[in-house]
Amino acid sequence: MRDLIKVFRALGDETRVRMVKLLLERSSPLEKKSLCVCEVMQALNITQTRASRNLGILEEAGFVVSKRKGAWVHYSINSANEYCKSMEELLKGWLNKDAQIIEDRKRLGKAVKLGEK
Repeated sequence: MRDLIKVFRALGDETRVRMVKLLLERSSPLEKKSLCVCEVMQALNITQTRASRNLGILEEAGFVVSKRKGAWVHYSINSANEYCKSMEELLKGWLNKDAQIIEDRKRLGKAVKLGEK
């Protein structure tokens, strides 16, 4: 039960729900794409500290996994977690017409990895 409560607590914050929606944008059954912290902060228009802290909370809850790639840490949805997989299916269909989510998607389309040439 504790794992389920962690998932609900992690999703009890608007910023983290927006992050999950972004990560779901980049996820596909055939190709698992990820987002680095700098892309998340640009898409959500938040600071690096806030992005990292909230991604850490999602990771602690088992909702996302991280992987270091050079100077960047990339995050992706953890579909192996049964509770997260169920929530992922629900969130894919929710909030797609929400003005904030639409704006986040637009900014994500323009986001770049900072420091990359």
